[in-house]
Amino acid sequence: MQFVRIEGVTIAYDVITADPANPVLVLVNSLGTDSRIWHLVVPKLAEDFTVVTYDKRGHGLSDLGNPPYRIEDHVADLAGLLDHLEFSDAIICGLSVGGLVAQGLYAQRPDLVRALVLADTAHKIGTVEMWDKRIAAIEDAGIAAIVDDIMARWFTAPFRSPENAAYGAYCNMLLRQPVSGYTGTCAAIRDADFTKEAQAIAVPTLCIVGEQDGSTPPDLVRSLANLIPGAQFEVIEGAAHIPCAEAPAAFAAVVRSFIVNDVKD
Repeated sequence: MQFVRIEGVTIAYDVITADPANPVLVLVNSLGTDSRIWHLVVPKLAEDFTVVTYDKRGHGLSDLGNPPYRIEDHVADLAGLLDHLEFSDAIICGLSVGGLVAQGLYAQRPDLVRALVLADTAHKIGTVEMWDKRIAAIEDAGIAAIVDDIMARWFTAPFRSPENAAYGAYCNMLLRQPVSGYTGTCAAIRDADFTKEAQAIAVPTLCIVGEQDGSTPPDLVRSLANLIPGAQFEVIEGAAHIPCAEAPAAFAAVVRSFIVNDVKD
């Protein structure tokens, strides 16, 4: 893990590659997780791509900054990280809120974006009322009060078996999330709307969703794909909102196929 200060906020990141000349693939984590959410996917992609993972502000080892956030804060962090690494023309793969960050990066810094993989996300996620209710519940009783409800959206019922050690570990990841980082990012999602910007995306784009996603269901992700000219749409069977953890081989295969076949040099 490496660290850089971007506009006063320390961002934790890593770069994994077999060849620095390989195309750059940036993986942007979801709400309530950190870069470890990608640990089963990275080994499947790092031989052919220079893979960048990082913890969004308010998550993992990165600083809190000043919550509540705007989606533009997360976008500026990612742009600053890529500028620090002197990477441009990158493939940005964002999961959930990470997909909003990816869309925002393209809108603000298209020079940094070669292609987009928008996983389990949308142009607009949820309603103001929904996010305000979640923020209030967490501020009142902590993340533990909503963990079961969140996990039911994140993972399929078989994955949520008490015997599955990985499920318990992902519960720990969410429960150990800084409350203000979580609610601050909830506010960023609440206020983000890329309906107009999505229609102007002009790079190769793949929209992916787990077939049982309870947070951004397939029909919602399909509506995002329908907004983006030429976007592809894929459903990953046997997975919910976090397919990179629940079906990593399938997730990596879909991403690899898209890049190899549809993203031109």
